[in-house]
Amino acid sequence: MRAKIRDTEIYFDIDGAGLVPDGPVMRERPVAFIIHGGPGGDHSGFKPSMSQLATRMQLVYFDHRGQGRSARGDPATYTLDENVEDMEALRRHLGLGPIVSVGTSYGGMVAMAHAARYPDAVSHLILIVTCAHSGFVARAQAIVAERGTQEQKRVCDTLWAGGFKSDDEMRHYYEVMAPLYGRRNDPVGGAATRARAIYSPDAINRAFAPGGFLRQFDLRPELARITAPTLVLGGRHDWICPPEFQEEIHRLIPGSDLRIFEESSHSIRGDEPQALFDAIAGFVVYKTRSGS
Repeated sequence: MRAKIRDTEIYFDIDGAGLVPDGPVMRERPVAFIIHGGPGGDHSGFKPSMSQLATRMQLVYFDHRGQGRSARGDPATYTLDENVEDMEALRRHLGLGPIVSVGTSYGGMVAMAHAARYPDAVSHLILIVTCAHSGFVARAQAIVAERGTQEQKRVCDTLWAGGFKSDDEMRHYYEVMAPLYGRRNDPVGGAATRARAIYSPDAINRAFAPGGFLRQFDLRPELARITAPTLVLGGRHDWICPPEFQEEIHRLIPGSDLRIFEESSHSIRGDEPQALFDAIAGFVVYKTRSGS
């Protein structure tokens, strides 16, 4: 499905029923936006792994502008601020009240900024392996220099330079980096996920190149504006968004909860999937704005 919003067209997909029979009544489930990372990827990597949440919530997947199945446009508009405004416009286009916002990696950055700028639009905020400012880049560079292979260092040099020239080059990057992204690396499953993904070099280059927006953003001054109950999740062995960044977010969002998954890297949903889903579902069911 496609939504023509603002100056672009956003692809979105739905998983799970919004209304379900409960004896003599129809019960409305919460609606969750599942916000993909990258930039330069798409939502497909969350399927089918996140579908388990559809037993508790109606899931809305979408691709950021210029990425996946969403419309291409001027790469100058492929920014965090534009992604935030697109997300809010999509929420309004779908006629939704406050949503459960589930952002992973770069998607968590979008989710954080959206929850700070539109606090009444978010009922629950779940931030997975993400960071609030550009300092994560230098830290990731140091980690790769310390524990990466020569090939991993080489493909990361392309990332830091904003030098991807094709989707195949991005696909090769994720193949080489797979052992760092996930501790339970599944070569067969990973290859299938990469094969069906739609990659967008313009978007990732716009973010990571010297002077790119991920080299200079800082959401920390905004985080105190977040009013939604917030769950911050990190992986102990994460190379690109290491847990000190989730600890920082936890300190800056009033009343937030923090959990670090001890057996996970950047892909908690691959390393400790059941524990991740239980944490998300339990938080949405039991945590309210009053903190109960």
